[in-house]
Amino acid sequence: MFEFDPTLVHEWLGRSARRFPDKEALICGQQRWTYKTLEQHTNHLAAALLDMGVARQGRVVIFLDNCSEAVISLYGTLKATAVFVIVGSTVKSPKLAYILKNSEAQVVITDTNKAKVISDAFADGHRDCKVIWVGPKKGIPEKLSHFSTSWDEIFSNPTTSSYEHYAKNSDCIDLDLAALIYTSGSTGEPKGVMSTHRNVISAGRSIIQYLGNVEEDVILNVLPLSFDYGLYQVIMAFMFGGTMVLEKSFLYLHRVLERIAQERVTGFPIVPTVAAMLLKLDLKKYDFSTLRYVTNTAAALPVSHIRKLRSLLPDVRIFSMFGLTECKRVSYLPPEQLDERPSSVGKPMPNCEVLIVDEDGNQVASGQTGELIIRGSNVMSGYWKDPELTAKTYRPGQYPAETILYSGDYFRRDEQGFLYFLGRKDDLIKSRGERISAKEAENNICSMEGVTEVAVIGVADEILGQAIKAFIVPTPDVKLTERGVLKYCTASMETFMVPRYIEFMDNLPRTPNGKIDKKQLRAIGP
Repeated sequence: MFEFDPTLVHEWLGRSARRFPDKEALICGQQRWTYKTLEQHTNHLAAALLDMGVARQGRVVIFLDNCSEAVISLYGTLKATAVFVIVGSTVKSPKLAYILKNSEAQVVITDTNKAKVISDAFADGHRDCKVIWVGPKKGIPEKLSHFSTSWDEIFSNPTTSSYEHYAKNSDCIDLDLAALIYTSGSTGEPKGVMSTHRNVISAGRSIIQYLGNVEEDVILNVLPLSFDYGLYQVIMAFMFGGTMVLEKSFLYLHRVLERIAQERVTGFPIVPTVAAMLLKLDLKKYDFSTLRYVTNTAAALPVSHIRKLRSLLPDVRIFSMFGLTECKRVSYLPPEQLDERPSSVGKPMPNCEVLIVDEDGNQVASGQTGELIIRGSNVMSGYWKDPELTAKTYRPGQYPAETILYSGDYFRRDEQGFLYFLGRKDDLIKSRGERISAKEAENNICSMEGVTEVAVIGVADEILGQAIKAFIVPTPDVKLTERGVLKYCTASMETFMVPRYIEFMDNLPRTPNGKIDKKQLRAIGP
């Protein structure tokens, strides 16, 4: 019998459970979940959330490390017709309190090892929000126990496992929200990007298409589920019926790399931080024979890192990609183009169109710099409870109800249509009357022998407007000097791009998603 493709995110899990009931869907530590068991547990949680009074499109905050309970929670939330909000596991109580209040969460699912953060967040403005605790019951704070439920109690109570209870309330459509994904905001408060079921499925299908994912694929995910890049690994794997190997983090990279051979991993998504760590290891010690592809997004890899990875992993397809939370993914570079165009982030992914425009919204010519704008069903619905910022970023398109995303990113496009990321609007440096791409300067410096990572910022200067400062992480056991770096830069870069200040560091500060935290670097000053 012909089966139409599902229109809701959680329906794809159900479809895979029907197709591959006994296949391993999720491997997390020592736990191994089949599609059938995962489907049953998510149905069970959905019914429990409905019993707790979660309303259609009500928000459920998931405050957990990468674990099987987090995956069950996000799908159980969707099956209860609610909206999931995954919060980074290292978030402190003030930010958590803001997200709970801003999202008007009805339930928060968390671990008892986070009891102190939860208690402080509730004390910072107590709300009518119930708590489901994962972990030992004795870890539940006494003062929160009257509106708390334990995970074990939910899954030991057969009265809440009624699938019929869930099914009767499954009345979402694809225009309803699936998730609020909180990302950093210019005001200091996080902003919630509204993602509908249609947005999520559209983005997922396009990425699956160009990666060529099949049901035999096994994806190793070390990225936090609060980061949309990590989240979509799970969503996409369950869409195409693959297997997800979920790790808590990439801190123990040796153990993570051993999992590639143990679980016969075929796909490995990374960020530049992971790439830098990989290049410090002797990769010849590991078995990558099953690995088919590596992807990178969040920030562009330095060209020197790409070339080193190509040399070390000659049989692995490497996808350079570009995206932002506001539309998930924009472009990818076909691996066969990597040697010829290593600094490009490729062309728009399937079912996505981009333009590069000037300040008046007019399309610029090839080779010229402008702002990247995006159209497609992957463009999200705006910012939660922030109509002013939504109107600034998401603007009317050519057709009724169409929305165009203004990315705030500077790009150029070559004659063949390949895209090159130059930097955020606030990351372009204006020095000596020139507009300088921090990314271009970083790529140049990173090509120097002995440089592992580099971050470039502009600092205030009375004469230049902004002077360039480079923060450099040397390769272990390599002694770099400021004079040596300046000599290299003078020989390899245009004069106006040569840094005025250089500072060597053991490590660059990171955001929870693994990006270089330039806000912290700017606070250091000249």
